[in-house]
Order: sequence, then structure tokens, then C-alpha cells
Amino acid sequence: MRPFASPSPLANLRGFELPAEAITTLPGPADYRRCLLERIATAHRRITLVALYLQEDEAGQEILDALYAAKAARPELEIIVAVDWFRAQRGLIGAGKQPGNAAWYQAERLKYHGSEIKVYGVPIQTRELFGVLHLKGHVIDDCVIYSGASINNVYLQRFDKYRLDRYHVLNNAGLADAMQALVTSTLLDPKACHRLDVPAPGKSRALNKAIRGFRNQLKRAAYDTSAGTSQANSLRVIPLVGVGRNNPLNRTVLSLVADCQQQLVLCTPYFNLPPVLAREIGRALKRGVNVRIITGDKTANDFYTAPGERFSVSSVLPYVYENNLRRFAHAHQAAIDSGQLQLDVWKHGEHSFHLKGVWVDQRYTLLTGNNLNPRGFRLDLENGLLIDDPQGDWSGPRQEELQHLAANTTRISRFSTLQTPEEYPPKVRTFLRRIKRARVGRLVNYLL
Repeated sequence: MRPFASPSPLANLRGFELPAEAITTLPGPADYRRCLLERIATAHRRITLVALYLQEDEAGQEILDALYAAKAARPELEIIVAVDWFRAQRGLIGAGKQPGNAAWYQAERLKYHGSEIKVYGVPIQTRELFGVLHLKGHVIDDCVIYSGASINNVYLQRFDKYRLDRYHVLNNAGLADAMQALVTSTLLDPKACHRLDVPAPGKSRALNKAIRGFRNQLKRAAYDTSAGTSQANSLRVIPLVGVGRNNPLNRTVLSLVADCQQQLVLCTPYFNLPPVLAREIGRALKRGVNVRIITGDKTANDFYTAPGERFSVSSVLPYVYENNLRRFAHAHQAAIDSGQLQLDVWKHGEHSFHLKGVWVDQRYTLLTGNNLNPRGFRLDLENGLLIDDPQGDWSGPRQEELQHLAANTTRISRFSTLQTPEEYPPKVRTFLRRIKRARVGRLVNYLL
């Protein structure tokens, strides 16, 4: 492999060295659920779970029960759960008025006689529409369990249906300490973040000033990698965090694509590439890079509504993403024809697709919860773990994961094989026409 162009921003990143056997890739959501439960049950020092939400359902109950059981067995355990403030205090979209998961957290605390499982709500913006907690990564003792999945029945495959994501276990004390420190020293701001497991956690409107100040602090947030190294001689894991435009995570994603020389693989569940990323992919194609993009079929989207089911505004989203994919394929049809660009669409029964990530040449692998869309690049608090493998020590598991992710995909040979808006259901067509007439399509894509 030819050396990367120099100088590159990637060369200045600090990370934690670890052997290849310290990284384990879990094959599926059921394995992820079992891993979480096993690690929680055997924790000795600390458990910190960070997710968009911990849902009140069978899988969520199983995880919360495990946390309370671990605390009862080892009272000295420090247990923290961090979820999005707004998401925890509303019901499911389209399910009518509901008390939200916060009421469940409070009821469970009373059931366990006030045992201390601290559940914090983290507000990233003054409105959920304009930014949520999309940080990922659970810390259990010196282990980091990283996935883009939240905690509910479908993400953990508690029953038949599953939502496919990526799942990695990294055993490294320095990485675990850095991720834990960001949560305790930065994320749990005492003015903006409040407990959800206690009654009357506070009104969102009263927190607006504190939330705005908190978001400004988050723009300067970074993982402490002083115990790591910038020497790229062996396998390293580099933690990255960012919120807002031009943040370190965004810059790293763009640098990965810009530095790619041979092969780029990108996964996104919602095909809505930020313009700056789409342009960088276009440049990669022009310089001869082989590009492969894996995304979900519209019916594998978690917002998809089958014909006959209750329709809501969010039901339109899978069609918007498919239309974006069709336009992208049309613009790059020549690269598809030559085989330089491969567009793979995932579909497996009634299951859904939530994969995201970047693979560059045979060296870099990015684990992230960032959907690689305008919302992830500008609004939500995101993070990622960049695996830098200059010697190819981790090439076997890396290739196995890519092969696994390619299962149940169909290659798009021509843009015309994807449906046009005229072929969509009537309610979807009507909504898309209204967006076009109002000339707010760019704004809609920005918020998705």
C-alpha cells in the first residue's frame, strides 16, 4: 500500500495502543444484548451506559433490572445512565400522548427502594428537533462496548425482529478512562443535565439558558488522550467527539475520504449525505478510488410504514432517502457502469437497518453513531472510534465484518431501478409536492 499523502490531519491524532485481540466484533444484536448483560453482571468498579434512549419495554426492563441487581450485589459500583433529555420525556412517535421513559425510571427507583442507579437527561439543544444526544459507547470497568444501537426490543433483538447495527468490544483501560472522563467531567453538566429517575426533574423551558451555555461548552469538548500516542506504528484506537459544523469528528471523516487512495466503503442507514461529504466522495471517484456505499432499502428503514398502517409525517422519510439515493445514482451512473462505484441496498424480511461507518483502504476503520447526514454533521452530539491499523494486525476481523455487512444486499445497476416519486403512495406524493412547492426541500434534508 502506498503511503498516505503528507501532511494529513490524520497524522496528528492521538490514540491508545492495543493488541488486535483486544477488539472483538459481535455478529448481531442478540449477541450484543448478551454481552451487555454479562458485562453488567460481572462489573466490579463502574458501569456507564450512554444511549439516545433506554426504552420501557422488555429489553429495556432486562437491562435496567441487571443494573439494579449489579448494584445490590456490589453497592460500591458507580452506575450512571445518560440518555437524551427530550427523548426520555415523550412517547413514541405516532403513539399518542405518553408519559415517556422518565416516568418509568422513577417508578423503577421506587420499586427498588431508592437504590442509586443515576439516570441523567442530557439536552443538546433547547428543542429535540435541533439536536439530540447521539453519543455512543458504554464503559464497564476497563471495557468499552461500542454500537450505534439504542436500548429497546428491536435494537437488542429481544423477540423476532431486529435492527442491524455494528457492535464492538474494546478492552483498553486508557480508552475506557477517556470515555468515562468525558461523561463525568463534561457531559453531566450540573446546570443543564438533571436526574430523570427522581420526581420533578425540571421543566425544559426553564433550562433554555443553561442548555445554550452547555452546547457552547460541548463545541470545545474533546477526549483526553494524553495517555495515548500520536506515533502511528501499531494498532491504535482514537476517540473523537464533536457537535456543530467543522467539529473534529466531521473533519476526520472528511480527511478519511480525502486521503483514500484505493478503496472507500461507507455505510449509512439514511441516505442523505451532507453536501461537503458528497463532494469529497465525488473527488475520490475522480482520482480513481473504488467506492462502495451500503444503505438500507426504504422498507428496512425504521420510519417505514407499510400500506394500511397508520400514516404520519415520519412515514415520508424512507421515500425521501430513496429519492436522494436515486439522484446520487443518476449523477454517478458512469461510475456505476464501470464498476468503480457500487451502491448496495440492504433488505432482510421485516428487519431494519441502522449501520453506519467508514472503511478506508486497508488501514482505517471508523466506528460511529453518526448517520453521516446533515443532522449528524451539524446538530447532534456525535462521537466515534477511529481504528488505525498501519501494519494490518486487525485485517482479518475487519474483512469478516465487511463480508457480514454485505449479506442481504442487492446492488443497484441503474438509477432507474429505484422508484420515482410518481410511483410512491398517494399520501407520500402529496407531502413531497407540498415540500417542493414551499421550496423547503433543502431545509427538510438539513433537519433529517
